[in-house]
Amino acid sequence: MAKTWGGRFEEPTDQLVEEFTESISFDRKLAPVDIEGSLAHVAALKDAGLLTASEAGKLSVGLRKIRGLLDRGKLPMDSSMEDIHTAVETALTKAVGPLGGKLHTTRSRNDQVATDLRLYLRGCVAEIVEAGAELVETLRKKAFQERAVLLPGYTHLQRAMPVTLGHYLCAYAFMFSRDLDRFLATWERADALPLGSGALAGVNHPIDRLRTAHRLGLKGVVENSLDAVADRDFLVDFLSAAAVTQMHLSRLSEDLVLWSSTEFQFVTMEDCVATGSSLMPQKKNPDVAELVRGKSGRVFGNLMGLLTVLKGLPMAYNRDLQEDKLFLFDSHETVTASLRVMNRFLAHTHFGNVRMDLAAQQDPTLLATDLADVLVKEGLPFRQAHEVVGRIVRYCLAQGKRLQDLTDRDLRIYSPKFPKGTARELSARRSVEQKKSRGGTSPENVKFQVGILAATLKRLRTRIPHEKMA
Repeated sequence: MAKTWGGRFEEPTDQLVEEFTESISFDRKLAPVDIEGSLAHVAALKDAGLLTASEAGKLSVGLRKIRGLLDRGKLPMDSSMEDIHTAVETALTKAVGPLGGKLHTTRSRNDQVATDLRLYLRGCVAEIVEAGAELVETLRKKAFQERAVLLPGYTHLQRAMPVTLGHYLCAYAFMFSRDLDRFLATWERADALPLGSGALAGVNHPIDRLRTAHRLGLKGVVENSLDAVADRDFLVDFLSAAAVTQMHLSRLSEDLVLWSSTEFQFVTMEDCVATGSSLMPQKKNPDVAELVRGKSGRVFGNLMGLLTVLKGLPMAYNRDLQEDKLFLFDSHETVTASLRVMNRFLAHTHFGNVRMDLAAQQDPTLLATDLADVLVKEGLPFRQAHEVVGRIVRYCLAQGKRLQDLTDRDLRIYSPKFPKGTARELSARRSVEQKKSRGGTSPENVKFQVGILAATLKRLRTRIPHEKMA
């Protein structure tokens, strides 16, 4: 087929070059927003006196018919059309005749694709935030249910201090709520219209860009035409938010994989979210969590890929930018799927409350910091208390005893400041209940955090962008 830019060329495009340069094989995902952007552009051309009311009406009807063809999977798309913009314009010209050629007045594919990407990004952000909010809600509810369940807390993957399972679950809920805020902030910075910037310098006709922006539900316009067509910061922001989110999902996955092992037995999966081995009949594997963890590599790679594409580009538009879409599409699909499947996985996963509780209660030295704090309350400087309890820990490990099994006589060998009955007062339950400072692990604090998460989710959901198309 004839190229939209073919007037300057005498020879047809080499077949290999055509195949190498086409993008319609993947940018067809932009078709719905390309049509919506074109409808708004038709209205802008009419307002500017570049189309009559009759012409604008015919073009609008034609574009809506093309949207119907698209919805039914009957919109022609092949590599000879190069990109989705050409496919839509070709179909429109076929539907309304030469009038279709007026659609591209005051418009370049440079500002057109920049507009399409922002409109598409709005849907990506909305979908991810909705999926992420469901995961935060699941974590929040489970945190409330498990707010009093004891669990050994870890640093360096070594047992450190008792915490509650609810506190642990809240930690991930807060992580993901921050992720959702990042995506929303990404959209709030991207919420502007490039259309009307032309190829790079602006256009020669009185197009009301702000009115076009409002028709498309956008807050404003990109104020500099060079920036409008060259900028992909909004995609870098999105891919960065996606990478952080997938990293958090990977960390949660790592805990779940570890906890599902026989050595921990802190987690049990229902059959519907587990897989088995083709060789070993006894296996029940946490493949969902492992795959979520594994997919972090591709999401990180997408961010680095786009940064690498952008780093050496001169102003303004360059064809290198064609590569941006694959990074966007893949990260959007991967993160959305990972959030949804993690939510499903958690819904069908049970925590080994008894096993966790026993691990916290029976650990011989988990209460060492609590024991040191007893001495601090008696006036001993913390550094000295730390040294005293360190020697007591060494004794317990050598004798196979727990700290709470020691007698007053045992403790006073190391410091006369230990009050009577100190060891009897030591317990994992008492330890977590004393962590009442804001942000601590006590059940009371967990209940407060659950309330904060509910309010945070409510605020985040009010910021989800919604389509308001022409």
